[in-house]
Amino acid sequence: MNNTLPNTDQAPANEPRKSQPFAVAQVASAARVERGNDLYETPACAVHALLKVEKIPRAVWESAAGGSAIVIVLRATGHFVVGTDISEGRDFFQEREMPAGTACITNPPFAKADRFAAHTLTLAPKGALLLPLGFYESVKRTPILEGGQLARVWVFRNRLPGMHRAGWSGNKSSNAVAFAWFVWCRNHNGPPTLHRLTAEGR
Repeated sequence: MNNTLPNTDQAPANEPRKSQPFAVAQVASAARVERGNDLYETPACAVHALLKVEKIPRAVWESAAGGSAIVIVLRATGHFVVGTDISEGRDFFQEREMPAGTACITNPPFAKADRFAAHTLTLAPKGALLLPLGFYESVKRTPILEGGQLARVWVFRNRLPGMHRAGWSGNKSSNAVAFAWFVWCRNHNGPPTLHRLTAEGR
């Protein structure tokens, strides 16, 4: 498998990029044809909050990189990051080995979040996914939520900045959705622990 990063993915951290997947409240009401790949910007404060509470290895894979919002923050804090995305021809569900690192940190399209979590565990010892807190509901997600490898759920005390779908030209709104980092560890066996964290400088 070719693990060489595209040139655009190695650009300086301050270079403008396209939007990052981020599931928000208005996604539920948007037609699927409008939603495309569910491209939403990930706020930097959400990534910085995770770095304060979780031990993240230097080499990381961002498997739904979109506009590289997570990639930019991680690289700026000294991490080596491989970013891949379906928009650039890298289908995460077709990946059979990690391109780099021992952790996968991503903000996947919400409609495919359970599949992202499950496939992450087949490839990486550790995975952290930024998801709406409501992801913890649902009977169909029982295997991935109660399978014993969900180690920690970090719930934001405060709401993340309001995000809008890529290309959205309507009225801007605040974020009405509570978010959390869901952390799976392959060597964890048992129920998850619940914690709180703060998105600072939002």
